[in-house]
Amino acid sequence: MEPRRIHFVCLGAPHRGCRLPGAARAMSTRPETRVESVAKAGVFRQAGELLGALRVSPVAKTLVALMGAIVLVVALTAYGQIELNSWNKPFYDAISRRDLSEFVVQVGVFAVIAGVLLVLNVAQRWLGETLQLKLREAVVNDVVGLWLQPRRAFWLQASGPMGAHPDQRMHDDTLKLCDLSVTLGVGLLQATMLFGSFASVLWVISKDFSLFFDGKDHVLPGFMLWAAIAYAIAGSLLTYWVGSGLISRNAERYAREGELRFSLTRINEHLDGISLAGGEADEKRRVAMHFGDVLRATSRVVLGLTNLTWVTAGFGWVTIIAPTLVAAPLYFSGKVSFGGLMMAAAAFTQAQSSLRWFVDNFSIIADWRATLLRVTDLRRMLASDLEAQAGGSRIAYEEGDAGALAIEALEVRSWTGHDRLDVPGLVVHRGQRVLILGTPGTEKTLLFRALAGLWPWGCGTVRRPVGETIHYMPRGTPYIPRGTLAEVLSYAMEPSTYPREAMVAALASVGLQRLEPLLNKTGRWESELSMDEQLRLGFARVVLQAPPWLVMDEAFGAFDDDTLELIIDLLGKLTQTGIIHIGSAGEAHDRLFTQVVHLVKAPNAVPEEPRP
Repeated sequence: MEPRRIHFVCLGAPHRGCRLPGAARAMSTRPETRVESVAKAGVFRQAGELLGALRVSPVAKTLVALMGAIVLVVALTAYGQIELNSWNKPFYDAISRRDLSEFVVQVGVFAVIAGVLLVLNVAQRWLGETLQLKLREAVVNDVVGLWLQPRRAFWLQASGPMGAHPDQRMHDDTLKLCDLSVTLGVGLLQATMLFGSFASVLWVISKDFSLFFDGKDHVLPGFMLWAAIAYAIAGSLLTYWVGSGLISRNAERYAREGELRFSLTRINEHLDGISLAGGEADEKRRVAMHFGDVLRATSRVVLGLTNLTWVTAGFGWVTIIAPTLVAAPLYFSGKVSFGGLMMAAAAFTQAQSSLRWFVDNFSIIADWRATLLRVTDLRRMLASDLEAQAGGSRIAYEEGDAGALAIEALEVRSWTGHDRLDVPGLVVHRGQRVLILGTPGTEKTLLFRALAGLWPWGCGTVRRPVGETIHYMPRGTPYIPRGTLAEVLSYAMEPSTYPREAMVAALASVGLQRLEPLLNKTGRWESELSMDEQLRLGFARVVLQAPPWLVMDEAFGAFDDDTLELIIDLLGKLTQTGIIHIGSAGEAHDRLFTQVVHLVKAPNAVPEEPRP
């Protein structure tokens, strides 16, 4: 037996006349202005969760292969850097001796080493860019896959700040996270290998170092190595102390940017209503308010980066002379030649720059940390039971007998109280048509969502027919995906499921014959079709797919009399489809519906008080 499929024509925002009850009310769909608090889980736990998702990705083996190749290339580059460092001694010694022939030989050696390193650099760049691409493929597919699980996207939008602007988190934040992760990861790997390589060089150069004071020599083996480590630790600690606030500041900036983007998107989507109402000035004020928030948040990041520059730039300038100062005692004591001094200074620079990786990249690390926080928080929210996060009683959803949809003692809880049907039990069989009329003050759209399983707050039981498709048609124009008209008609099924003749007949049944030549055309149909045509297209979809069950919410209100007669006749021909329509009465409806029930206020139902 096929699993039961539930079709949603569109998913809208919760009805503006009510709010989520109890704990759920704290999860508003309105974009919040506050920034998410830093997650309780540490960075290692968050990174671990993301790595766990990557391990089961279809491109996991490719990621492992690319990372292995990068490790190999970085290791070879480190070896080449050691050879280049060793080249300093004979090259500068040749200069100090004015030995032209040796000088020419060492120039040739440099050309070979530099050529090999160039090839390795190009290979590392290609591997890094490819790793970013594949990493983004894995992360986006994982997050989008969780987001587009049944009803998950709808619940996410009701989850408070976490549900605001998931598009930005899935597009911009994942792109930035993958870019920074590869950049920082390769940089850290390279720094680690270089330090391991040049630490031994520094130890060998300064293993016999000693300082003379108090009348005797005091041996300090590995003096240059310890000096490099101490110098880097001091810089890292100072950098962390100055720049630690950048993580929260970057997170706040991204949240404010999301608010501004959402505001601009809403204006673009509702240009007709804004222009007709003359609301441009009001919308300009809203955009200015959100843009001001962005500027203030960004200015805090700028201030943090400016303060951090005092440390990073200061250490950068000192680093110009620090290697020579540290190696100078070896030269003036006669333990190394001028070439040895240059080699020691170059080795100190390489080791110290490796240890300074944290200092040099702290602003990028803070940006990465804030991005990781946003992506993993979204993923954790999507992977959790969003429905269970809201308190209160639940409507039970069960699988019942085929050919019957049963509603037992159903009460829908909302901000305004409890709504229920005026019959304790309602059983609709295939082919029957039931009209549910809402009395004033009742939430008809919430009842529609409760039947669809999107609004589980309340009590009672909804038994859906096992193995049978239920097609839900909300009020307003249907959801029209980007694609060909054939894809719009067959949504959410494959266009190949239906022959072209069936699609042509479905269009003709609702008076849209003119669209027949456009079945294979891709377009923005929500802007190319009038509202009346979009509404008709929704019913053409019903005719084509002929679902066993059709549940509608105020589906007739926007039609004129002639179109309404056409739609009523059309639905009347679907003799094998059980229909539930939540709406209002009308003369034309008398020929369609065989039973009428009412949605009324439940007695003694008191609205809940808001909770903080």
